[in-house]
Amino acid sequence: MAEALKVLGISGSLRKASFNTMALRAAQKLVPEGMSIEIADISEIPLYNEDLKADGHPEAVQRFRDQIKAADGVLFVSPEYNYSIPGVLKNAYDWASRPPEQPFNEKPVAIMGASPGMWGTAKMQYDLRKTLVFTNSFVMPRPEVFIAKAAEKFDGDGNLIDEKTKQVVTDFLKSFQSWIVRVRD
Repeated sequence: MAEALKVLGISGSLRKASFNTMALRAAQKLVPEGMSIEIADISEIPLYNEDLKADGHPEAVQRFRDQIKAADGVLFVSPEYNYSIPGVLKNAYDWASRPPEQPFNEKPVAIMGASPGMWGTAKMQYDLRKTLVFTNSFVMPRPEVFIAKAAEKFDGDGNLIDEKTKQVVTDFLKSFQSWIVRVRD
């Protein structure tokens, strides 16, 4: 039996009650057989400053870069702030994207997001796709997942309770699994 595909999940929110972190945890439970999702912690990554890199990457940055490198694919699940990428996510990405040997090169990537509003992070996803071009990441073009009205889709304990959304996320993860295999071969 082939080894399970390892996906690194990255939430673009540090908030404890983040709908996006809830969606990422739901994805962990909904993964198809032959895939697993490990969640990265980007909360300790310092603000990007080239001076900090003079003696090598800070420990939290190196750990994050190593996680990306070891993963077969990366799943971003992020809110949209001011019509774009949250600063904490862009900061983590900026650190990881710096040479030498930036780990996003030719890495299969998928993006989804949850929002209390109607648009479900569409603008953030578009902007994140644009930045991933720089690192030569292979972003899955479809399907796209925009979890709108997220407050109605999760219960008070952070569990995804909307059956239609569960099916959409499940189908998305199956597509991502196929995308990873296709890109790697």
